Amino acid sequence: MKRLNDLLDDVRVLEIENPNNPVVSALTYDSRTVECGSCFFAVRGTQSDGHNYIASAIERGASVIVCEEMPTTLIDGVSYVMVEDSNIAMAHIAAAFYGHPSRELRLVGVTGTNGKTTTATLLYDMFMAMGYNTGLISTVVYRIGQRSIHSTHTTPDSIRLNQMMREMVDEGCDYCFMEVSSHAAAQHRIEGLHFAGALFSNLTHDHLDYHGTYKEYIRAKKSFFDGLSKNAWAVVNIDDRNGEVMLQNCNAKHYRLSLRSMADFRTKIIEMLPDGMLLHIDNQEVWVKFTGRFNAYNLTTVYAAATLLGIDKLEVLTTLSQLTPVAGRFETIIAEDRTIAIVDYAHTPDALENVLQTIEEVRRDEQRLFVVCGCGGDRDKTKRPEMAAIAVKYATTAIFTSDNPRTESPEAILDDVVAGVGSAKNWLRITDRREAIRTAAMLAHPEDIILIAGKGHEDYQIIGTEKHHFDDREEIRDAFETTHNK
Repeated sequence: MKRLNDLLDDVRVLEIENPNNPVVSALTYDSRTVECGSCFFAVRGTQSDGHNYIASAIERGASVIVCEEMPTTLIDGVSYVMVEDSNIAMAHIAAAFYGHPSRELRLVGVTGTNGKTTTATLLYDMFMAMGYNTGLISTVVYRIGQRSIHSTHTTPDSIRLNQMMREMVDEGCDYCFMEVSSHAAAQHRIEGLHFAGALFSNLTHDHLDYHGTYKEYIRAKKSFFDGLSKNAWAVVNIDDRNGEVMLQNCNAKHYRLSLRSMADFRTKIIEMLPDGMLLHIDNQEVWVKFTGRFNAYNLTTVYAAATLLGIDKLEVLTTLSQLTPVAGRFETIIAEDRTIAIVDYAHTPDALENVLQTIEEVRRDEQRLFVVCGCGGDRDKTKRPEMAAIAVKYATTAIFTSDNPRTESPEAILDDVVAGVGSAKNWLRITDRREAIRTAAMLAHPEDIILIAGKGHEDYQIIGTEKHHFDDREEIRDAFETTHNK
């Protein structure tokens, strides 16, 4: 618990009504969770406006209201703090309420369209393997040391972020690696956090349903780098044209990585096989249990971050060679007759093409390739035909199916998808995802390759507003039992 005045040092306050400096016992932006002594943040969201719930919050016991517009009726005994942006104020107040835990951690943020989860998770795995108590905030899971917490968002809200980081500090964590989504940056969830470093992977077509334009999507990602202090460092992939953009007006120390040209961190792929790669990193050769050019970028990013955090280069490379792929990221499942299934989270055109290019680099001429993919509902519609065009370009047979349709009609989504196949004939349309996966398994011969893309680690399918259990990895294993296992 803290006094209100102690929480406002970093907040731009426009007006305070009833400034009685109450004790704040909890923070929330959901009026349903208000308890006696809570500070309630009236946040304007895409679905609702928190200002409409101020009265309800007060009825439940809120002692402080942070808002962008003063209510017409003020209640005695309640302090009202008017600010320009409730999200920004909430982030700074949350940091102060939990004692600025990010200042006690070596916090590293990872942003970009593809590779965030893999990079953040591998950094967590590496530092844990080297004996450092470490935190992880990712799309797949939140971790505090060995303890796992169910992940609700790629980057949680600012209250939850600071709460978890306080738990990390209290449980002895030295480092925290977190994904920084474009939504989180745009909604100011990371305001008030102190980053030791920032990592940029790449930027491709995604989330335009939220940001509206590609320019706004770039701006959201760049705002993360713009907010870094001069004591931090920033590492960007300069093989992506937006890498240098991230460094413009960035006060942190600049570092670059590349697979194509001279850079601070340079990697060359010497050999690539289905079960791993031989890489040349920083004048050292290292065999890793990953394959694909995109993974070479991810591993170079991990190496750069670890060395900039002060870890010995040889120890980093040794540990790098021992790491294993992240769940649902180019995860390989092999049947008894050597038919290969690859489950990957690729849900953007660029990510899908990266995965397919990797498969092309390792598959033999006689191996056929089946691609099972679709697109989520209530999300960017413009990428749907692009995904189809990429799938039929590489696949022996592409099977288009349902992903997470959410509130959209699965058939309407697939209409958008198949609009991108052009004159191609090498495709099937099977709306039921389980049936699509089983069809791919039945069509495949021994040693053929099946790529199941889009959901990766997810163990659910969102239909309407409900989650139903569905795991691509379980489904392909079951299909192999009846079609390919002896």
